[in-house]
Amino acid sequence: MDKRSQILLKTLVEHYISDGQPIGSRTLLQHSGLDVSPATIRNVMSDLEQLGFIASPHTSAGRIPTQKGYRLFVDSLLTVKPLDVQIVQQLKTGLSSPNPSELIANAADMLSQLTQFAGVVMTPKRKRVAFKHLEFLTLSEKRILVIIVTSDGNVQNRIILTEKPFSASELTQAGNYFNAHFSGHTFEEVQQKLHAELKQMQNDMNQLMTAALEASSKKTDDDSVVIAGERNLLQVDDLSTNVTSLRKLFEIFERRTSLMQLLDNSQRAEGIQIFIGGESGYLPLDECSMITAPYEADGQVVGTLGVIGPTRMAYERVIPIVDVTAKLLSNALSSQ
Repeated sequence: MDKRSQILLKTLVEHYISDGQPIGSRTLLQHSGLDVSPATIRNVMSDLEQLGFIASPHTSAGRIPTQKGYRLFVDSLLTVKPLDVQIVQQLKTGLSSPNPSELIANAADMLSQLTQFAGVVMTPKRKRVAFKHLEFLTLSEKRILVIIVTSDGNVQNRIILTEKPFSASELTQAGNYFNAHFSGHTFEEVQQKLHAELKQMQNDMNQLMTAALEASSKKTDDDSVVIAGERNLLQVDDLSTNVTSLRKLFEIFERRTSLMQLLDNSQRAEGIQIFIGGESGYLPLDECSMITAPYEADGQVVGTLGVIGPTRMAYERVIPIVDVTAKLLSNALSSQ
């Protein structure tokens, strides 16, 4: 694509993001700064449309960017603006809590407030901590509460379902065995030792301990992703008119599994990632985009945060908000 075509595509995308209306050749000529004839503008627009970068909605004479056009725009033509000093200070203030869980929740809230879209944060992956003590308590005939105390003082409660009922003495025996043999080991080490050391025990007791270990080493999806401001998307014209797809998006917010997969994939990449329309394979809306960035603690990437909003968003403003939030959250977590 030559320079003139790039300028016209950039102008068209920026103008469409600004007012949401199809852009005609006359408007492009006025705002592009190019000294060319209207006929030349029309020819270039025709070429861009044939290449799939822009499209003509319905019978309108104007054009709008396609997913392919947005992708070229954010990859090659976008000029990112530095964040306003007041916004940076607002983020610093919001991300100053000594509580890691509160920091994560605040980060999601700040992303939502500053963009007026949905802010999402994948919670930090748990460090390799050792467990100190485990206890089984009967809740009902086949429902058992597992209480796990880790070496860092964290207490977790998990409920497991068993195929057969266990007596109080059997649960005490299982807990004593677990604590005597595995206390001080990480969950990963316990998993490895479990297969070797439980062979001589009764099969049903083996199943009980295996279920307890699986329950204690897994996070639920609800624990793993913090979402704030998803209702903001109902106010976005481009999204609110697509009721069926919007419902699917909210189902993803409810289940969170697909969102976890997307954030987890983003965590493996460096820096800002931008998913436009259906590119991610997880978001159901062609009119929806997601901007993500990984964040760290003590030099190690531990999670991902981002913003979900309409494809027609001010990328030059949202990208630095996501970027700076990730860096400030990294600093806050590393200083604890």
